[in-house]
Amino acid sequence: MARLEVRGRNAGYGRAQVLFDVGLQVERGEVVALLGRNGAGKSTTLKAIMGLLPATGEVKLEGRSISHLQPHEVARLGLGYVPEDRRIFTDLTVSENLEVGRQPPRAGVPAWNEDKLFALFPALAALRKRRGARMSGGEQQMLCIARTLAGNPAAILMDEPSEGLAPVVVEQVAKAILELKRAGVTVLLAEQSEHFAGRVADRAYLLEKGVIRSQD
Repeated sequence: MARLEVRGRNAGYGRAQVLFDVGLQVERGEVVALLGRNGAGKSTTLKAIMGLLPATGEVKLEGRSISHLQPHEVARLGLGYVPEDRRIFTDLTVSENLEVGRQPPRAGVPAWNEDKLFALFPALAALRKRRGARMSGGEQQMLCIARTLAGNPAAILMDEPSEGLAPVVVEQVAKAILELKRAGVTVLLAEQSEHFAGRVADRAYLLEKGVIRSQD
């Protein structure tokens, strides 16, 4: 049984349909990339999976349908989401941001406490008392991923995690994703960069104009 399965998902904005019968699956402990150009529908796909957009079709997490749940209900069931625009709490410190994302441990998936998160992202350890507003874009991206992991998700959606980051930060994010894979975390990654996806993903789907064109 796939950890995350999507079948026939259709979604859009108002009268503009963006996704057309999108289907994909991610096995337990697998990193899968969703590749495509700007405007292909990658972000919309992740939002439709997370319940952030009205959509039709089926989404299952660990065999359980989450198709018609609200985003907070989906998160409580163990699906994490790292949005493209990061959305950390800029008036809170690093440690406070992590505490906001905290959820109880889940059976069969890795548990992430603050020590483990700082081991995954050493740059954050020295910044634990720094407020989000005083962090660089790369530091905010690492914090956003760490805060999502603090919820002990069974699977995690990442929207363009390498976009706009300095090469040294991209390298740190890539290493973190590979470490998540080793830990058994399931990852669906929306990404424009084929080079970045090729470094971290086990396989990929190609999305064009809201349609899955191929997979490898």
